[in-house]
Amino acid sequence: MLDQPIRRDILIHAPPTVVWRVLTTPDYLARWFCDAATIDLQPGGRGTITFRERATHRPTSVPIQVETVEPPHRFAFRWSHPAGAIAHASNSVLVEFTLSAEGEATRLRVLESGLGALGWSASAQQTYADEHRQGWQTHLANLDAYVTAHSQTLAAH
Repeated sequence: MLDQPIRRDILIHAPPTVVWRVLTTPDYLARWFCDAATIDLQPGGRGTITFRERATHRPTSVPIQVETVEPPHRFAFRWSHPAGAIAHASNSVLVEFTLSAEGEATRLRVLESGLGALGWSASAQQTYADEHRQGWQTHLANLDAYVTAHSQTLAAH
């Protein structure tokens, strides 16, 4: 399988500064994306995203490494790299968020790429891509619902 980037986008009815905060602040991430998060929000910074496994109810922690921080327009991190390794283009997947204003709203685009460099089988890459396409669709809908439900509070901060 050739590297097939995973792309999703959504229009969120809030300004980019609000979407940026909800996208990059660990406490907010835990409300729409994961169960817990830590992020050193600077290029090269590390963090952890923790998800609770549905089948076992045990937490799974995924290390991340921040690539790009350009508030409030671009945020990128790498994940799926070997435990203990420093993430780079040949051992990890890059997740990029691009935010652009559309009137009073924000167009949020997610691009997840780099599967082809990991040396995984075509079947493993396809499974990952299928799961993450569906996952980003679900998570972005959760993000939109969270921002919509809390827009007044989020705008005040």
